[in-house]
Amino acid sequence: QVQLVESGGGLVQAGGSLRLSCAASGSGFSINTMGWYRRAPGKQRELVAVISRSGNTNYGDSVKGRFTISRDNAKNTVYLEMNSLKPEDTAVYYCLTVVTLGVEYWGQGTQVTVSS
Repeated sequence: QVQLVESGGGLVQAGGSLRLSCAASGSGFSINTMGWYRRAPGKQRELVAVISRSGNTNYGDSVKGRFTISRDNAKNTVYLEMNSLKPEDTAVYYCLTVVTLGVEYWGQGTQVTVSS
């Protein structure tokens, strides 16, 4: 079993920055992909960014050039640096961890609110 602890959400003005973190803990697993998805009110969940164990990244179109994903494999932690935030970035952000055999674990979600 894998436990995920997210942190770093909050309220920020448009143009500001936030950094999200997600730490995975547990035993008996090997982490492959880590990443972030988000769900805004009334909208479907969408990809924000994912990163492989080797560091390959993939970003959603709406965040390219503004957000940066990174990870620390020794700490089983993934980070999301969010810059130039816009009101449309307001959403609950969920951490995703994919372990051995493709099993997915999701965090509880952290709220990011960007005021105009």
